[in-house]
Amino acid sequence: MPKQIVIAGAGHAAGQLVATLKQQKYDGRIVLIGDESYLPYQRPPLSKKFLAGEMPAARLYVKPESFYDDPNITLKLDTRVDEIDRAAHMVSTDTGAAIHYDVLILATGSRVRKLPGSDSMPRGVHYLRTIDDVHAIRSELETAGRIVIVGAGYIGLEVAAVARTLGLEVTVIEMADRVMSRVVSPEISEFYQRQHRAKGVVLELATGLAGFRSDATTGRVTGVATTDSRSIPADLVVVGVGIVPNTELAAEAGLLIDNGIVVDEFCRSSDPDIFAVGDCSSHPNSIYDRRVRLESVHNALEQAKTAAINACGGHQTYTDVPWFWSDQYDLKLQIAGLSQDYDHVVLRGNPDGRSFSCIYLREGVVIAIDAINAPRDFTQAKALIAARAKPGTARLADEKLQLKELI
Repeated sequence: MPKQIVIAGAGHAAGQLVATLKQQKYDGRIVLIGDESYLPYQRPPLSKKFLAGEMPAARLYVKPESFYDDPNITLKLDTRVDEIDRAAHMVSTDTGAAIHYDVLILATGSRVRKLPGSDSMPRGVHYLRTIDDVHAIRSELETAGRIVIVGAGYIGLEVAAVARTLGLEVTVIEMADRVMSRVVSPEISEFYQRQHRAKGVVLELATGLAGFRSDATTGRVTGVATTDSRSIPADLVVVGVGIVPNTELAAEAGLLIDNGIVVDEFCRSSDPDIFAVGDCSSHPNSIYDRRVRLESVHNALEQAKTAAINACGGHQTYTDVPWFWSDQYDLKLQIAGLSQDYDHVVLRGNPDGRSFSCIYLREGVVIAIDAINAPRDFTQAKALIAARAKPGTARLADEKLQLKELI
């Protein structure tokens, strides 16, 4: 049993690591190091209820402050791990501290992908990744009349839904020819495009960003320039063009990197005394027979549980079906599995309604599902995906049959 476990990172996964270590009756010391001033918190509500002002900051926390009131837990917030000395089993921080570890768990997460020239952007141009980011955006939502959102992924469309609900004029510009093109089928994209346009959102698809217009006196953004030589007026801009895994610390320490910190099915890195979990890690997925890096709460939590158990001497493997979700207006999109490289889709239900599912197949095998306001399909499809079921398209489309009957 290690005497001291150091956790680098203080996001959702880090909060779960501490919780699972306590559940495992771990009686050594836990040192949690995070570069924000907040306790470990949930990020999904940031672009939804928290942005809309419907959730206080305290409800974002994975665990309340009292949870960490334990003599064996040391919190080092506003602190960043700068270096790992694997030979000495030490980490160094930006405050000059050197901290010993018996086991180190990297939960360094990810950061927003920034546009070129981000350091010189006009005032009023924002990214959304942290509580402080949302505070800054919300302070301007109250007076802004027009918002332009760069990027039509989950974050961009969730912000669009909140802003439109608050009464702002909303324009979304997206380089691809459809929304959420990286993660959903054209059928799902078309559905969401109809929904946003019906709410009054202007979608500028197949449109690139050329730059920003600003007021010479105030330095505030006044518009967005597009690659087709147009200028879209804006009082506020939110950029959501993806995230980048924080792997630099691990790479500098000599750990294997492959689109994330390489870990095995036990969440252990190429160094047996170092684990990695969440957005920053790349793990082998037995369902898809390949290595994957997942940007999801479910992955962060389950990997954290696995790593904590194994850090205490357990032998638990991580083999879950990936899943994700997005809330836009009154629509809940729930995704199970990974749809990349699908060769056929089956629509279950009517896309012209408010509840249906899109099931993805590869060579007849169910590999993923997008369920819109269809929680039963979402839940039951996980078993189909895990079993690599091959039930036939007609049966999948038959709403009289529950998906659990098709395994």
